[in-house]
Amino acid sequence: MPYRRTEGVVRRLAEREQAILDATAAIAAEGGMAALQIAAVAARARIAAGTVYRYFPSKTELIGELVARLALGEVAAMAAAGDAAPGPLSALAASIATFAARALRRRKLAWAAIAEPVDAGIEAARLDFRRALVAELTRRITAAVDSGHLPDQNAQGAGAAILGALVQGLIGPLAPSPGADAAAARAAVQDATLMALRALGVVDARARGLVAQMALP
Repeated sequence: MPYRRTEGVVRRLAEREQAILDATAAIAAEGGMAALQIAAVAARARIAAGTVYRYFPSKTELIGELVARLALGEVAAMAAAGDAAPGPLSALAASIATFAARALRRRKLAWAAIAEPVDAGIEAARLDFRRALVAELTRRITAAVDSGHLPDQNAQGAGAAILGALVQGLIGPLAPSPGADAAAARAAVQDATLMALRALGVVDARARGLVAQMALP
């Protein structure tokens, strides 16, 4: 009879895998992708390096899994914020603001996961992340165009442009730091969202009204 893992074993394996990924995210949040080494992850997770390799045979696979899980979390948060909004334009604003607020909250990790220069193996996973973000923005832009709230435009191209502007303006090397002040961080998110809405064709008064009404995560 083939061996079957008990529920307790399955749970412990899943917990250890999550501990490895949590350690990876913590290191990336402190030092970016350049700081990620298997030995450092193992030490942070308080396990042997060999144990990390049993779950993830290479650093590329480990980082790829981290990026994939981060992507799921970010897209889910954007989708939930948009779904809770009362209309297609407010849904677009909520989706943009949610991405901006969450990226700013974990600025170095967001930069590492989305745009920090890395080798080709890791870049493939990050490209999927960016595609997922653009797809969510494209969905909201398309809905706003179809409902007559935005002028006709290439929604996918606009989504990619907005993502690029948000990344460079909020978390890129040239982006100003809002510091630890909550009011400054909120203002940065509002400014970024206002910029995006204007770029998509929302008239200034309407864009400002949407931003003023937003409940930031």
